[in-house]
Parts: sequence; C-alpha cells; structure tokens
Amino acid sequence: MPDVDFHQVSAIPTRQELKLIDASAAAILPSDPTPSLDEIARQPDVSHLGAPQFAPQPIDKPLRIVVVGDDAALSAVLTRMMRADYMWAEVAYVPSSASTAAQNWNIPTDSDAAWALALEGEVRPVPLIRTDTGLAVAGSATVSSWDHGPLVGEIIVDDTTLVHSGERFGARLVPMVDAPGLLAAAAVTPFAYPEAASRWQRFRQKLAGTAALGQLDAASARTGRAMQAGGPELRVSVDGASGKRPVKRSTFYRHLRDLQVVRPQS
Repeated sequence: MPDVDFHQVSAIPTRQELKLIDASAAAILPSDPTPSLDEIARQPDVSHLGAPQFAPQPIDKPLRIVVVGDDAALSAVLTRMMRADYMWAEVAYVPSSASTAAQNWNIPTDSDAAWALALEGEVRPVPLIRTDTGLAVAGSATVSSWDHGPLVGEIIVDDTTLVHSGERFGARLVPMVDAPGLLAAAAVTPFAYPEAASRWQRFRQKLAGTAALGQLDAASARTGRAMQAGGPELRVSVDGASGKRPVKRSTFYRHLRDLQVVRPQS
C-alpha cells in the first residue's frame, strides 16, 4: 500500500481546510514548467478540446487525493484544484451515498471495492466541466427558473437550442468521460416543487403531483463542449447545491485541463 495521510474535514470542505492539499501539491511541484492556462488558450489548434489527456507535468512521485464523501464534497475539492491549477494531481473517489459522479466514473458501489480502486487503481483522464463563476461539476448540475416553474429564457448546448422559454422546466447536465465534454437534456418536470404562498398550498401541490421531480426528455439529449442559459431569474445548482441568488445568465464549459481520475475502464 502507498503512503497514506488521512485528514478529516467538513462534509463540504472549506477553502481553509483544503489548504493542506495546496501545500502537498506545492511541495511536489513548486513550479509548473508546462504551458499556463493563458498560453494553452492562445494555441491555434484545439487539441486540448479533444480526447482527455494525461497531465504533461513531470511528476516523479504522484499526489493522489482520495475524496470520501458525496458529490458536493468532491465538487469542492475539484474546484480548489482547478482554481489553484494543480490539475495534474490524481483524484480518487469513495462515495458515502448515492452518487452521480460515481455512476459516471463507474466507481464500485461496494465500499471495500471503491477503497481498493482508490488506492491501487489506474488514472484514466476525463474532461472537467466548470461554471463561468469557477465551480467544478463533479456529478451533475441543473439550470431552472428560480421559483421552479416553467423556464423563462433559453438554454443552448454549443449551437443547438435545448430549451425554449415556457416549454420545459430547465435542463440537467452531466460531465462525460470523453470529448466533447458534457451531456445535457431538457427537464419535463420541475426539479423541486414550485414555491407557493403558504405551507398548505405546498402540501396540496405535493399531493397533486403525479410525475416524479426532475424527469428528463431523453430525446432532447445533446452533447457538447458548453451549455449556456439566459433568463430573468435562473437558479443554478451544482451537485445539489443551489446558488444563493437568481442570475440572468450562466455558462458551463470544458476546462482547458483534464481531470486525472482513478477509475475503471468504461
């Protein structure tokens, strides 16, 4: 077994708590000799948007970060890695509950098997999907109206309109394990019960509801590198965590560096 250090942090680790992996990354690679994000963005080709690639950094002793928790915890770790730009670090995941990220990456549902994979498995790179506000998506994300009613606005995947105003309740996306990066589909039922004026009205809404929340139109599914949404009051949720206030626009897109994920072959 490799050398392992255990650190207990909050269910959703804070930036302060994640400084310990910042320090570990800096100790292994004090200065990154590979092209910066700005230099990659200026490259005339788009090779960095093709099949996910292994990290080019010359690392003698890899840093493997094993996240034990839910998708929101994993998102917090990935967000910190992305912002601090040490995406060369390996990431393994042992989910503590039902997990879209684990399903996407084919992580075993058995805890012992997940731990064995995390400690001894091989890296297989995947795209990293992020928001324009700098949040990494671990398992899934949704865009809807702030009040959970029919979406007022528009959602586009690359050049294809996925949702027109008033026709659907929003969209859900999941990161892919290969190019182009994300898969999105329109929602035909709300992701949550629409807000009501009273608790009694909310109770009646739940009693009247016959369709499960968050049902998707499979025929609408589209793959792409980016998903853009615009509307007067949008709710953006990443791995189950809703934004604190409505926004007028939001963009999800593939980050320029890929995730070095420990996962089985697809």
